[in-house]
Amino acid sequence: TEHLLLSSHSHSTSQAPAWRLHILINPIQANMLMQRAMMLATAQQRMAAAAASSRLRAVAPTIANEAIRASSSTTEPGLPKSLLTKEEGVHQTVQVRGKWKNRPLFRRQGDVRFKDGKEAADLLVREANRRDSHELEYIDSISAVMECLTPIYDRNPKYAFAAKTLMEPERLIQFRVAWIDDVGVNRMNRGYRVQYNSTLGPYMGGMHFGSHVTNSVIKSLGFDSVFSNALTGFPQGAAVGGSDFNPLDKSDAELQRFCQSYMTELAKYIGPDQDMPWMGMGVGAQEMGFLYGQYKRINMRIGTNDGRFMLSGDFPEAPGYGVVHFADAMLQDKGSSLKGKRCMIIGSGKVARSVAQKLIDYGAIPITFSDVSGHVYEPDGITDAKLNTITQIKTERSALLGRYIIASTSAQFNKPEDMLDIPCDLCFPCGAMNIIDSDAVQKLADNGCEGIIEGGQACVTPKGRKALKKRGMRYGPHTMTLTGPAIVHALGTDATDALLKQEVDRIY
Repeated sequence: TEHLLLSSHSHSTSQAPAWRLHILINPIQANMLMQRAMMLATAQQRMAAAAASSRLRAVAPTIANEAIRASSSTTEPGLPKSLLTKEEGVHQTVQVRGKWKNRPLFRRQGDVRFKDGKEAADLLVREANRRDSHELEYIDSISAVMECLTPIYDRNPKYAFAAKTLMEPERLIQFRVAWIDDVGVNRMNRGYRVQYNSTLGPYMGGMHFGSHVTNSVIKSLGFDSVFSNALTGFPQGAAVGGSDFNPLDKSDAELQRFCQSYMTELAKYIGPDQDMPWMGMGVGAQEMGFLYGQYKRINMRIGTNDGRFMLSGDFPEAPGYGVVHFADAMLQDKGSSLKGKRCMIIGSGKVARSVAQKLIDYGAIPITFSDVSGHVYEPDGITDAKLNTITQIKTERSALLGRYIIASTSAQFNKPEDMLDIPCDLCFPCGAMNIIDSDAVQKLADNGCEGIIEGGQACVTPKGRKALKKRGMRYGPHTMTLTGPAIVHALGTDATDALLKQEVDRIY
């Protein structure tokens, strides 16, 4: 104690380190420590301690005032704050110190710290791999997001600790869905709902039906929806649900029985002020009708005052329209436009068809559609009449796109054999996840494609995104382009395409 007091005085007040400053500006504690030092010291030491105590009392008020002035002058009033600021605290008035980097990010078999943003991102991805290495889609999403956030961690290390918490969903629900098919056989599927984050508001997110839906896919989509919903600026949390049920080869009666069984269990975890689902892959207006009908049967409270609960069936074109609005904003930013652009559309679902409709409205030329049977290519472009014919075909359950060549004399079916060999200006993948890899990007670029705008969830693989960057192609990630449903849900029943376009321009 005596050494601490004496060495504190040996430094000038302007150079006193923080751990000594605490002693100097606390007179009561300083007196107690000095009394204890005088009791234990020799006569010679008591004389030195007494001299030190008198000098400490003289300089303590000056040091305290200087500390207050220094802390109040760290920021200039009126300057905008951002995640990249070098300040922290509730009002961002305290200078960031090395304390966040000195804290261990993980404490497993020894403290694990990081020196820069890249090392923090690598540690977070490594932790995700340690926990869920078998969930490949989820690991891909974590890796892509952490790589993008590396500059944030560099300038403000505390956000690496927030990301560690954000990676883990708040609640993951998996349940059995039993239903009976038309033959009378008892069928079994898995139902999911991951309520990922409710920081900004109640859980909100799509539902997806398809044989590709797994625990990994649901967690991946849920993690991406955290950032996608936050991007809109509305008070929306993030959630995603679905089932490994394939609705394409089921009758209407089977679909109804499955949806009723699925909602019977899901209704325990959703509600107007808790979790609000909307349409997604394999879940259209008909499926939402069956699900909402069952929810009404087992719940007295069926909606909010503004009528937003499960309303996405009122504007089913929102996802596709939002994709095209973002594509237009991207081109306008570079001094170009969609007018006259030849656009390749991969897929033929409701999102792909709404993308085609809005492209026609913008003056672009959609030239392709595809499904499991193959692809159709219209060299002169798909008009409104041809799009209506395709819509009638795809509206029938289990109908394949190949039937379209009977109604069109100019359409080519599976010619050329590889759809990516068709020259185009823009590509809109609206199909399954990870269908555009690095080889596909190279082929599109060689055929004159200027950019890829995702109309589906994570259609471009991580290697594909790196190839896009190397080839200098434009890229519209699904985290940005698929915010249409979230925007429409926030706007409520008065949502229109004009308002959607206005919000997209604001977000861009």
